[in-house]
Amino acid sequence: MLWTIFVILLVLWLLGAFVVPVGGSLIHLLLVIAIVVLIINLVSGRRSV
Repeated sequence: MLWTIFVILLVLWLLGAFVVPVGGSLIHLLLVIAIVVLIINLVSGRRSV
């Protein structure tokens, strides 16, 4: 689930940065959110039941 969100945010960031330059702050916000999701996913890891 988190990997899907990370990939979606990363693709949106790439589109916003290179294809449709809308606003600098929005692009960087998407990048920060994607990195935070990635870090959360790496730190939490896979939990055994």
